[in-house]
Order: sequence, then structure tokens, then C-alpha cells
Amino acid sequence: MRYLPLSEVDRHDMLRAVGANSVDELFSDVPEAARLSGTIEGLADHASELAVERQLGALARKNLVAGEVPFFLGCGAYRHHIPASVDHLIQRGEFLTSYTPYQPEIAQGTLQALFEFQTQVARLYGCDVANASMYDGSTACWEAIAMARRVTRRGTAILSAGLHPHYVAVAQTMARFTGDTLDVALPELTDGSPGDDMQRLLDGIDRDTSAVVVQYPNILGHVADVAELAERAHAAGALLIAVVTEPVALGLIRSPGEMGADIVVGEGQALGVGLNFGGPYVGLFACQEKFVRQMPGRLCGETVDADGARGFVLTLSTREQHIRREKATSNICTNSGLCALAFTIHMTLLGEKGLRELAELNHAKAVAAADRLARVPGVELVSGAFFNEFTLRLPKEARPVIRAMAERGVLGGVSLGRLYPGAETLQNGLVVAVTETVTDEDVEALAGALEEALA
Repeated sequence: MRYLPLSEVDRHDMLRAVGANSVDELFSDVPEAARLSGTIEGLADHASELAVERQLGALARKNLVAGEVPFFLGCGAYRHHIPASVDHLIQRGEFLTSYTPYQPEIAQGTLQALFEFQTQVARLYGCDVANASMYDGSTACWEAIAMARRVTRRGTAILSAGLHPHYVAVAQTMARFTGDTLDVALPELTDGSPGDDMQRLLDGIDRDTSAVVVQYPNILGHVADVAELAERAHAAGALLIAVVTEPVALGLIRSPGEMGADIVVGEGQALGVGLNFGGPYVGLFACQEKFVRQMPGRLCGETVDADGARGFVLTLSTREQHIRREKATSNICTNSGLCALAFTIHMTLLGEKGLRELAELNHAKAVAAADRLARVPGVELVSGAFFNEFTLRLPKEARPVIRAMAERGVLGGVSLGRLYPGAETLQNGLVVAVTETVTDEDVEALAGALEEALA
């Protein structure tokens, strides 16, 4: 049975209310090339369930599967080993059917899990308090910029050149409607030092600055001390926002909160969630306690009930959209509860010692891989201090090189030309991510495929 509850009159009334002449007009911002016209090629209009399963399986087998080939993609989404117990536990009915606590008082198990999640994120980020998760890292980044505007009553944010371009794009989209001014720049394939961009950030801070946004480690893999940046921002009455796309890195390097960051946001996908073709993911958001009333998203707190027993509640809810509507701290964020639970279970299984050991393993493997790839003729390592991700400068454009390696069964990294299609100076950049899932044989396969593709 088809589920089409609206009549033509209903649809006409809705279109008139939003000022559109047709349903197609609602999709006018989507390029024609990205729209599906007609049916999906190769799929019959009608087929048995068995036939459909076989056909879709055949289509899926055309993909290069991350777990079946040497895999070095990163740039904000990372392949780590996820214990089987994570998926087993999140699929229990108690969690799977109540992951968003719309009636929080009767979802004590879910609230307790989210409370533990908040504790883990706050400790990981070096902050006083964390919320119960957000959509993903990019929207969390924008929410931090919007929060800085509320706190400082200023509307200019300076974005590091090392901030992920997708995060920048989300912020630019939202700023079109809020009127915020964003100072942005492109990264440079120089000597591996983020010094030039750091100086730009320091010099750009003034009395109109609401926040400085810096990624740690950044899009090229660089790791930089942001303590001085925090001091300079605070002296001008601005906030420092740190963005972390690889949470495993914080098992080894100092947390942004320790270095003075006021708000720390990022992506939690690397722990417990998996690649999942780009989503769903889980945004992490934490801040220092004095800013908590301006923090967006849900916040779980601990209390006692009428009998004196320990209990959990959603607290400071007067900030939320279901109560304050347009005056809420956010109207786009939500709690990615099931992904947050997966993050929590994975973190709990690792523990502090396990996270540190995992981070050390990632770094050691990345260092060894960087040394090996730097010996490929014509290849230059341009990352300075890095964690598990680094950038190579190739002697020619990286995109066709990546395609050539893929034809040899190696997913060899992310081209900066893909992330920055209009930046000529970045077309030869290749970002390589190395996690604990990479073997020595994988690195040799990458080195061999890279050398062949460059020949």
C-alpha cells in the first residue's frame, strides 16, 4: 500500500504557503546533474524480493569495500576497529527503541548512558561540561560560532585555514541567514608548519571578534599548540573554539580545554560508529561551565527522586526549542542518541589506558607509513607534527593518481583538489590517514601503487 496521505489540494495549499509554484521548485538549489530523472538504471519496476536482493548485491559488489582493501582515507571520517560488542549492545530493544528520551523521566537507562557519554566527552575535551550530542561535527562547529555570538555579542569569527572545508561551508551557509561575518583562508602546502596561519589568526583578533575557530589536528594533519591563541583571544574578549575531527588523537595529545579553549566541538564517528558511507554520525560539544546556559542541545543531569534514590533528568531545558521556540539556543541541533551510545560503549571498553594505547599505536603506524611514502620518488612529506594523518605533495595532480591507485585495489587517501576544487596550489596535495587497521603489507601496497601511478 502506498502511503500518500495528501491530496492535490493539500499540496497546492502547502506550496502556496511557502511561496513555491511547484514541488520541483522546492529542489531548485539542487543542481540538475545531481537529480534523478526517471527510474534507477538496471532496476526493474517490479521484481520478487529474492531478485531484488540479488540485483542490489551485484551492484554493491562493484564498490571497493573499506575493510577488504588497503584503506588510507581520512579527512574527518576514520576507519577504526569497532568491537562486535558495540553493535550487539546498541541493538538491544531497551536502547534501540528509546534512544531519544522524549519522555525523559521514564527513560532512566537511556539518560544514564547519555550522562556517562557527557562525562566521557568532557574529560576527553578537557572541559567542564558536555551536552548529550549533536547531529555531526560540522553542525556542532556552526553551533559553537553561534554560541560565541550570544556570549560576546559580536558577529565576526576568524576561521583557521586548517579548518575542514566542509565545516567552513556549513558555517558559511548558516551565516547567510544570521549575518555573521566569517574570516576564512586556504591552507598552504609549505614546510609543514602551521605558523603562517597561526600568525594570521593572532593578528586578526580585535574588539569585533567573537571567536577564533581552529582545528586540532587540522585538515593537513598538523598539530599545533593553541595556548597562545587562547590567551590572545581572551585578552580581546573573544572565545577560542577548537574543532577535533579525530577523537582518538586526544588519547595522546593535550586536550584543547587544557590549552584554554572555551568551546570544543567535533566529530565522534571514529569511536563506535563506523564509516557508514558518511552517516549517521555524532557531533560532540563541550564548553567551560560559565558558558553552559548558552550551550545548545540537550543536557542530562543527575538528581535524586522523592525517595532519595539516584535519578537522571534533562536539565536547563528552558534553552530548548520545544519551550522557547525562536528564542532557543538552537533550532537545528538534536541528540544523536544511538550513535552517542555506540561512542560511549566503545570508550568504556577502551578505558583511559586503552585509549592511550590505541592512540600510540595509531601514531606509530602513521610515522612508519610517512617515512616509507616519503621515499617514493617525487613525493614530499609536508606535514610537521602529526598524529595519524599527514599530507604529501605529489609531483602531479593528486586526483588522477588516487583513481589510478583505486584501479589497483588501494584506496590511497584524499586529494586536496577534491576538497578545494578551485585552489590551484593545493591540487597536488594528498592526505593520508593511518589507523590501527592498517598493516605493514597495506603500507607497502600503497607505496607500490603510488610509485606506479606516478611513473
